[in-house]
Amino acid sequence: MISIPKKGTPEYDRLVKEHEECIRSMKGVAGCSILKCATPGDTTVVTGGIHEDFLLNRVLLRMRALPAKGKLVVICTKVEKEWRIGRLAGIRGVPPEFVDSRVFTDEQEVQHAIFLMRLDEMAAHDGMPEHFHEGWKRRDDNWTAT
Repeated sequence: MISIPKKGTPEYDRLVKEHEECIRSMKGVAGCSILKCATPGDTTVVTGGIHEDFLLNRVLLRMRALPAKGKLVVICTKVEKEWRIGRLAGIRGVPPEFVDSRVFTDEQEVQHAIFLMRLDEMAAHDGMPEHFHEGWKRRDDNWTAT
């Protein structure tokens, strides 16, 4: 079990700061890795982030392990120019819905915004047996939409 830091605590502030520093240092790098570059945008030497912050690593792993239904995702609305945040329906073939009217002009900024939203949505404790499921082929996963 891991405790998820909540808003207003020093641990929450530290986690958010570490994530934001990693996101900013990776500006110009394709994808979204939560690591710090020695020189911003240059992945020759990377440190920090999920390599050194155990709690950040665990929180991101739990976020990524959540079922697709309700998960927040990045939606590119104009190729390499505009991004928005959407929420997955969890049913194959049903498109995601935008969660708000914000439009981001930087792919890394939208990733950080999603991290903040997911962090606020997580329960105070995670990683208990009831938070796990048997896998993607379980009977209630809406694998085939009707």
